[in-house]
Amino acid sequence: MNDPRPREIVAGVYCLETGKRINGSNVYFVQSGSSWALIDTAWPNRDLLIKKAAESVFGADTRPASILLTHSHSDHAGSALQLARIWDCAVYVHPDELPLATGDFSSLTTYAGPLDIWVILPLMRAMGRRRRDAMLSKSSLRDVARAFKPSAGVPGLPGWECIPTPGHTPGHVSFFRTSDHALITGDAVVTVKLNSLSGFLKQGLSGPPWYTTWSWRAAKESVATLARLEPNVLAGGHGTPITGGETADVLRVFSDHFSGHTTRK
Repeated sequence: MNDPRPREIVAGVYCLETGKRINGSNVYFVQSGSSWALIDTAWPNRDLLIKKAAESVFGADTRPASILLTHSHSDHAGSALQLARIWDCAVYVHPDELPLATGDFSSLTTYAGPLDIWVILPLMRAMGRRRRDAMLSKSSLRDVARAFKPSAGVPGLPGWECIPTPGHTPGHVSFFRTSDHALITGDAVVTVKLNSLSGFLKQGLSGPPWYTTWSWRAAKESVATLARLEPNVLAGGHGTPITGGETADVLRVFSDHFSGHTTRK
């Protein structure tokens, strides 16, 4: 098991890597004044690890002001239900992500990625409606999920902006702190090469995993949107966060290649 103490990557932002390689997923503890918020919750059954990590930073019996999800895939939302119950805390998602977070099967089919189309959905249809609905209800966030308007601010994180970054999922979002240009990107941009067979899981910028991405065109546009923010810190859902004065240039160069158009002002 990973060391449960997160690493501070920039003032008040702590990264915890849960798992390794294909089982790895980052969660972020973000301090705001005397309170804090959790961004993403990793795979299922990581709730106690995340709780212990939070206490190592903020003290015993701490609880967040909010749990925020960049999107509802199981490697980012897998422990959300357990943590919401432990902390008696709502889980906030973009309105377009709410149907997926609550296990609506019709939305799963509408916003399916290649892996869903080829493997997941055929298996779910084969098991029959009753078994399928029972399975979906176990992971549904229906009782704890709340939609929030990005334009109204980020619940529990004043000073941060919610940046809609659809593509990987319809309601994928990133979070940006304007004061120091810290950017948490979920799977919109990651710092490990998920889409290269020759470089799989090596360090380097990548777009979202293509095999679980709903709209590749929207994903490219979202990368360009993030590059225009000129971040000093780029913290993705997978891989080691990158910091420093060259971060914005690294993302811009990647976006120019990935998106197929310039991001220069």
